[in-house]
Amino acid sequence: MSAFPSDIAFTPLVKAIQSAKGSRAAYAKMEQCRGWQTTVTPDLVAFLSGMDMFYLGTSNADGQPYIQYRGGSPGFLRVIDEKTLGFADFGGNRQFITLGNLQENPKAFIFLMDYVHSRRIKLWGTAGVVEEDPDLQQKLADPEYPGKVERAIVFHIEAWDVNCPQHIHKRFPQKAIAPLIEQLQSRITLLEQQVRDLGGAPVPAVPG
Repeated sequence: MSAFPSDIAFTPLVKAIQSAKGSRAAYAKMEQCRGWQTTVTPDLVAFLSGMDMFYLGTSNADGQPYIQYRGGSPGFLRVIDEKTLGFADFGGNRQFITLGNLQENPKAFIFLMDYVHSRRIKLWGTAGVVEEDPDLQQKLADPEYPGKVERAIVFHIEAWDVNCPQHIHKRFPQKAIAPLIEQLQSRITLLEQQVRDLGGAPVPAVPG
């Protein structure tokens, strides 16, 4: 039985490497004090409410890993209870790799990246596929997405942690920058009209 939630990732070999590389003392202090979380907290709820994508990691019985991108409206990864998250599964390329992996090996991993605010959260646990549960599918459905929910995927949290923001490059979603671009384009149109009114030369177009 694990002594700390972080033992799900900090195996004896990992701890040995941490000792050799000089970081074990700091992580041992973390384990004794704050430690990793094992339930949904208000901070995690707030974080999930703004996320419109995440990566789901699974592996098959042979240990072959697979990472799948999941996207939707902000908050589409829903809290079911203090230990469980869930999301609706829609039709895709119909390879069903994730579904097959979860039948062979329920261990799963969720990686949440907030590129705008340079924040990331890692969640370890197990996941399962829930077929033919209309109530759960309705609860997890995205009202802004017209696709039909085919099934639900639930994720049972065993541990989660906030990763440091180091080396995260800023990226902004289209819906965040579209209003700014529209304002700039309107300003350019206005300035071009003012130039024409003053009898100036036409402003050359910017290469696309």
